[in-house]
Amino acid sequence: MPYGSAPLPVWERPEPRPRAAPVPLSRAKIAATAIRIADAQGLEGLSVRKLAKELGVGPMRLYDYVANRSELLDLMVDAVYARIAEADEHTGWRATLLAVVHRTREVALEHEWFVDLLGARPHLGPHALAVGESTAAALSRAPGVRGIEDLQRAVGALNAFLVGALRREITERRTARSTGTDVSDWQAALGPYLTRMLDTGRYPTVARLVVDGAHLDAAETFHHTLVTILSGITGRRDP
Repeated sequence: MPYGSAPLPVWERPEPRPRAAPVPLSRAKIAATAIRIADAQGLEGLSVRKLAKELGVGPMRLYDYVANRSELLDLMVDAVYARIAEADEHTGWRATLLAVVHRTREVALEHEWFVDLLGARPHLGPHALAVGESTAAALSRAPGVRGIEDLQRAVGALNAFLVGALRREITERRTARSTGTDVSDWQAALGPYLTRMLDTGRYPTVARLVVDGAHLDAAETFHHTLVTILSGITGRRDP
């Protein structure tokens, strides 16, 4: 039954009845095939027509399972969340969050298109809700979280870090592929210019960061920033 004039979400609609057809379909099979295409070609390379051809069916048959491209993306995203939900369970709140967030990074690096769909409205598929529940429940047990407003802010801070960090890392990977120049090559090319600018003395704090700062790799940076955020959640926050 629809909610007013809105149809049921794709996760609540039953699968179409099997038909006598050479190629059996299911939403899981459609999502898995769409993910393979997006992994290889990005979201811009994914279309209903291309997906139907890969499945060996006519495009119109897919609309028995998904009403539009938006629903297809919803299924793909929730399939990724299913893998995040496989993160090892822990009794401690901090260990739980570390496992979930690091698992999210691992899966996002395998499916780079996933980050393009993060940061807007929340994902509400069953697996996304399971990950959200695990994350919020763990944060609710943190020492610095004393009520619903603290929990909302903690969830928001963690999500903001996660989206920003993943987008930055994956954007750098894409840039390296498209330009054929990784971070080290880029730094080497601009090194003389940056040295001249820092030698002017106008940017002393930037100079300290460049010269004295530790050059951590992406995984180390991600982990240390995550730990810093979790430590901040447990500490005192003056108004």
